[in-house]
Amino acid sequence: MQFSENWLRTMVDPKMTSDELAHLLTMSGLEVEEVEAVAPPFSNVVVAEVLEVTRHPNADRLNVCKVDAGTGTLLNIVCGAPNVRAGMKAICAMAGAVLPPSADGKPFVIKVGELRGVESQGMMCSAKELKISEESSGLMELPSDAPVGQNIRDYLALNDLKFTIKLTPNKADCLSVLGVAREVSALTGTPLQAPVTRPVAVNGSEILPVKISAPDLCGRFSGRVIRGLNAKAETPAWMRQRLERSGQRPLSALVDISNYVMLELGRPSHVFDLAKIHGGLDVRWGKKGESLKLLNGSTVDVDEWVGVISDDKEIESLAGIMGGDATAVSLETEDIYLEAAFWWPNAIQGRARRFNFSTDAGHRFERGVDFATTVEHIERITALIVEICGTAQTVVGPVDDQIVNIPQRQPVQMRTARAQKVIGVPITDAMVADIFTRLGLPFTQQPGLFAVTAPSYRFDIEIEEDLIEEVARVYGFENIPALPPVAASAMRIAPEHTRSLFAVRHQLADLGYQEVVNMSFVEAQWEADFNANEAPIKLQNPIASQLSVMRSSLIGSLVANVRYNLNRKAGRVRVFEVGAIFLRNAQAVDGPLSIAGFDQPKRVAAIAYGQAVDEQWGAAARLVDYFDVKADLEALFAPRQLRFSKLNHPGLHPGRSAAVELDGVQIGFIGELHPRWLQKYDLPQAPVLFEVDAVALQQRVVPNYSEISKFPGATRDLALIVKQDLAAQDLLDTFAAELQVNPAGKIVQAIVLFDEYRGKGLSADEKSLAFRFSLQDTQTTLQDDAVDALMSAMTDAAKRNNGATPRA
Repeated sequence: MQFSENWLRTMVDPKMTSDELAHLLTMSGLEVEEVEAVAPPFSNVVVAEVLEVTRHPNADRLNVCKVDAGTGTLLNIVCGAPNVRAGMKAICAMAGAVLPPSADGKPFVIKVGELRGVESQGMMCSAKELKISEESSGLMELPSDAPVGQNIRDYLALNDLKFTIKLTPNKADCLSVLGVAREVSALTGTPLQAPVTRPVAVNGSEILPVKISAPDLCGRFSGRVIRGLNAKAETPAWMRQRLERSGQRPLSALVDISNYVMLELGRPSHVFDLAKIHGGLDVRWGKKGESLKLLNGSTVDVDEWVGVISDDKEIESLAGIMGGDATAVSLETEDIYLEAAFWWPNAIQGRARRFNFSTDAGHRFERGVDFATTVEHIERITALIVEICGTAQTVVGPVDDQIVNIPQRQPVQMRTARAQKVIGVPITDAMVADIFTRLGLPFTQQPGLFAVTAPSYRFDIEIEEDLIEEVARVYGFENIPALPPVAASAMRIAPEHTRSLFAVRHQLADLGYQEVVNMSFVEAQWEADFNANEAPIKLQNPIASQLSVMRSSLIGSLVANVRYNLNRKAGRVRVFEVGAIFLRNAQAVDGPLSIAGFDQPKRVAAIAYGQAVDEQWGAAARLVDYFDVKADLEALFAPRQLRFSKLNHPGLHPGRSAAVELDGVQIGFIGELHPRWLQKYDLPQAPVLFEVDAVALQQRVVPNYSEISKFPGATRDLALIVKQDLAAQDLLDTFAAELQVNPAGKIVQAIVLFDEYRGKGLSADEKSLAFRFSLQDTQTTLQDDAVDALMSAMTDAAKRNNGATPRA
């Protein structure tokens, strides 16, 4: 929201400087982003009248002017402007004037000098040369009644400032100069001088038929017919000035008046060319297949989600957003239909963004515009139109005001004790009553309790906290003392068997992975491809059309990270992410960190692509494989032992993937990306990835003391021939079960698969798996007979449970 300080001070003029005013607004919640002068500093520049213009004797494009600058003597000035003429009022920089710096940053000083042999005693200026406008077609012509000799800064009010404030979405009532003036009046106690307009005399009876077919779209629609206007009338300089200083470009008188009242009162309105309307108007929801060419030149398709204003033949306007090109006013317009309406905010929200543009009207209506003042604002616009564009033939019709569905405001209660507790200062009933009175909030009062009925222009007051915020704003945020908390606090010691996710992140970084942070919103196709999720959790209002669903896995985001890096010539990628996924769960209930119907567990996932190690002389180049990433995953969980079992996952290679189990519970998965996705997602090689439950990864075994054996250890190798389809994990499970029941099992420190063989000497359906047993006793030196007996028991268990035979 941008506005002129001078304009604001016509409504409320507190006795404070511009800096103090900016600080006051910021501290009340209306953050002043920028305060900019409307014109740079310059001096000795005045209003002047050109009395005589003659051709320069030595230059075809120059003129010699006799100029009255109010000094008592005429100035001789050489001027090259194409529009200079005798009798015009223009801007003159006299000798000694200092103009705004040029491109080199140095001030431009006007001196008496000669131009092509003719003395020039000053300079006639364009608006661009003074940097008050980009207009550079010639001299800036002033009105004929401009007083000669007056300082141009005073005449054009160039000592004004432009305030730009950043408003939060709840402060829609401040999207106008009047709204900001209300705030300043409430904060300072300075009386508010709101614009007052006397209704224009009605001298006609014509009413355009209007039907409101969608009360849930439009709650109130006011309009009037005005005939016999001069649309070519020039917008007054004071109005153009205020529009320009509010960031609006003047277009034509009718459009400028509508924009002016929007900035002044916060009321977007629309002016239709009456001659282009076919029959009456119908305010309704759109229909699929309809389209409309807008004022900005684009054509949009509408449906049942978008509100429109149509006539008997076609759509004429997007409700509350933008008018249509077909009924736009032009300089030839003579008869108009003036409209001001109340559109329900939820019927406007999101519609403009759907069409990839934003409008001032939509920005206001989707936040809420006063529903009680449509007629008063119609009168304000009418008065300006008649004043500026009226003719002797102007006929003003009556206001047709249709009220079908406006908000019914219920009182909102606020407890003084609650406000005192939230704000942290000793608020009293008298203070609250004074603040509500200054803000113009009607209320009833009981001891310690206020019931406030929000004004029609305040859509942000719905609950008690909204009223507490109003009290805090007017009381002054900077007046609230910063006190240390008085509540007792105690450091909570984290359980010893749990580690933080920061520790997990550091460990992954130590393993050579870099952390990424991805959006929780993903493409629906990712969910279908990588998780076979055909019914993902959809977003009602996605930030981008492709990011339309919530992720149920981290795979898609990590694959996208790999592709992003490959497209930038990074051949080796190792990244990880710690983040939430989102799953449907009908049993989930609302809680401090939960939402009914959905689970949001955290996952830790990593992906590796390219070379196993950076290119170097000490290791041969090879691609990363399943076992490299499996080793990293086991290192994350060490000393806890993971179990890997066969897995059928839609995103992973069917023969190079596994479910990850811990203490008999599946906590995740690991594997290569499925070959079909390599082609679809343009990956030359298969990345290897894993995803596990973050809570399981945070659990750790609490270290306990165990005696270090002083006796030598031993190793034994056991090679077994088994069927091809037998998993090595099945044999490891058999060994583990045997160790639990064998008295000598305590001497086994580790069992490692170190070899797999297929080929000569074995049948086509057989393979050989070789395991190394690390043995050590803490009480005595190992004896061969005890070791041999244990190894025989291991072999027998493998024969019995898995059909294995020892390999000779």
